[in-house]
Amino acid sequence: MKRVVVLLLPLACLCANAALAQDAAPLDDTQLLGMRLFNQSCRVCHTPPHAGSPQYGPVLSRESLGGQDEALRGFIASGSPRMPGFRSHFRPEEIAALVAYLKTLPPPEPARRPESQ
Repeated sequence: MKRVVVLLLPLACLCANAALAQDAAPLDDTQLLGMRLFNQSCRVCHTPPHAGSPQYGPVLSRESLGGQDEALRGFIASGSPRMPGFRSHFRPEEIAALVAYLKTLPPPEPARRPESQ
């Protein structure tokens, strides 16, 4: 039974992502560039884990850092003690594209507490 659940979990995630994508407006070229860069460099730490893998950073969305573009650009460029800065990795226009993409992402659903029995 566990094996079936583990195999179906990634499929369920893909279906949920497809449903969100259908409801969202199409991405422009800048947002598409940001999505590509996010998938290449950010997704590994900033997306919910699959089947036991850890999540290192918070799930990102349009509400990250209060939704402030300048704060997002500065944080991505400079990093923090827990996250490397990407100033040397991305050009300023690529960091702006990442922010443009993040602004398209809905905030994560609040974690549901298990019901007591």
